[in-house]
Amino acid sequence: GAVLVALVVLGAAPAAGAELSGVFQKMAKYECYFINGTEKMRFVARSIYSREQHLMFDSDVGHYVGFTAFGEVNARRFNSNPDVMENRRTAVDWLCRICYELSTPFLTEHRVPPSVSISLLPSSSQAGAGGLLCSVMDFYPAHIQVR
Repeated sequence: GAVLVALVVLGAAPAAGAELSGVFQKMAKYECYFINGTEKMRFVARSIYSREQHLMFDSDVGHYVGFTAFGEVNARRFNSNPDVMENRRTAVDWLCRICYELSTPFLTEHRVPPSVSISLLPSSSQAGAGGLLCSVMDFYPAHIQVR
């Protein structure tokens, strides 16, 4: 799962088809990865400015990494702040684990029955039907058996 926050500064949103000059976008993206349930979890926080990622924290790495000059300055600032680092290093537990526990009942119990249609396929060599086409669509979870 991922939580996405976007902030647009310097002016109102442009009209449809209008040029985006003078509009800058700052985006923070928080991602939780679950491997084999909660056996292995990973938290990633990304900071993106005008479509360029400049800063990232990855719980597997354990500290911020800057990808631009601005990102490197902020990585040094965040990495030297014990409160920020404690928050990020424990995000697997207070964010990812909690989200997993809240989402799991919905994800594991959620069921959508398949929509099934059967149609005749024309034969290429003689008049009449050449076979049947069975279509199974719009179902969850993905594992089904068609006979």
